[in-house]
Amino acid sequence: MSLFQGIDISASGLTAQRLRMDVIANNIANANTTRTPGGTGPYRREVVELSQKPASAFGAMLNQSLNPTGDGVQVTKIAQDQSPFKLVYDPGNPDAVKDPKSPMYGYVRMPNVNIVTEMVDLISASRSYEADITALNASKSIDMKALQIGK
Repeated sequence: MSLFQGIDISASGLTAQRLRMDVIANNIANANTTRTPGGTGPYRREVVELSQKPASAFGAMLNQSLNPTGDGVQVTKIAQDQSPFKLVYDPGNPDAVKDPKSPMYGYVRMPNVNIVTEMVDLISASRSYEADITALNASKSIDMKALQIGK
């Protein structure tokens, strides 16, 4: 394990959790958006998918097999949640079904964003961010103590 590997691992976690918080904030901001700019319907919730960073070089792969601490995390993709939209009866909404013969008359498809779920995810992301900061400070302290040994 190199001197800066702990800092690199914590930095990758900080970056991933910050992106996760940005996506959650975007979901909360669009919780009532019934029409997207593309005209494809209501806003669909987005979710960040994370995975372990793969080892890039042979030496790194060998080191990882001997010492499986990992190299941090990376964002695999930002996926859209495919759960169904909520239906709300609001005949005054411009996006409501206007056909009076339709059984869906007056209903509006609302985004599949649940504020409670988003808040739980936001708390989880912020706690993970705090844990990464704690690990970063510990790595920095260990490195400083290691440098003082040589004095």
